[in-house]
Amino acid sequence: MRILRIVYLFAGLGLLAVILYEVDLSAAGAWLGRMGPLGVASVLAIYMLAFTCDSAAWWLTLAGPRLERLWLGRLWMARLVGEAFNAIIPAASLGGEPVKVLLLKKRHGVGYGEGAASLVMAKTVTLIGLIIYASVGLTLMMDRDIFGETYRIVAGVGVMVLAAGVLGFFAVQRWGVASRLAARLAAKRPGGRLETALGHLRELDDRFAAFYRHRPGRFAGALGFVLSSWLLGAVELYVILDFLGHPITFTEAWITESVLQLVRAGSFFIPANLGASEAGFVVLVGALTGQPPLGLAAALVRRARELLWIVAGVALGWRLSFSPSVVAAELAEPQE
Repeated sequence: MRILRIVYLFAGLGLLAVILYEVDLSAAGAWLGRMGPLGVASVLAIYMLAFTCDSAAWWLTLAGPRLERLWLGRLWMARLVGEAFNAIIPAASLGGEPVKVLLLKKRHGVGYGEGAASLVMAKTVTLIGLIIYASVGLTLMMDRDIFGETYRIVAGVGVMVLAAGVLGFFAVQRWGVASRLAARLAAKRPGGRLETALGHLRELDDRFAAFYRHRPGRFAGALGFVLSSWLLGAVELYVILDFLGHPITFTEAWITESVLQLVRAGSFFIPANLGASEAGFVVLVGALTGQPPLGLAAALVRRARELLWIVAGVALGWRLSFSPSVVAAELAEPQE
């Protein structure tokens, strides 16, 4: 697995090198020079609001009486640290999700099972929101005929594949498919690890059922926050291109951002979507505006914002005494 991640990392670096070689860097630099301090501050403010919406969605999936705003702040900080870990150490096969669970357990007493279940549900709601958001974007793309036929076909296939995978994953949670299959296996081979695994799966299924069946208001609220976050992504792109000196309509921003997010979803195996994200910007913004260097400039603005967020997450992690070595040691311990 580590070898594959290294291969994917170098593949992304190679793709990024090709983009930098093919695109006029001086023109991209000229576009970037128009951003200005106000533009940078606006982009950061929009992303902070989007990040807060995603944190609020996770907040609503966390079981128990934790709807005080204090918990929203705690989850916001846990996400900040976890997402930074997710970006900087992909080759160690250590995603940001275990980091978030460990933070909740060690600092706030949230059990591993409860924390993990809330993250799975939050991720599922996020992807359901992406399906809705990208489907609307695809509809707008076909109605406005902004991009060519090839773009529409690729985007349509991407939405369908994503929808099939996410809705299947949702069904597994909603109707307890995993624990039912495990129960059948355990019946044929009783005892041992299968029984233990079955107990854990049933506990997860109970948490999923409590959320999806008995708390529809929280599910709807979480989905609303997620959709707001996806919409803010389009707002961010709209603002970036406006400050760069080539404004587009909000509809065009929604369509472009929808396809960009599908590109990111499809290149999840590349650490930080390195190269793939930049290629998406260059191709899509270039096709929309006729200025590929503008696409690279927009990609660099967003990449700089991501880097700043990573630095903030790492700094907070060290302040909380939650360094990579601490995480590795915690994960090596048996979890209850």
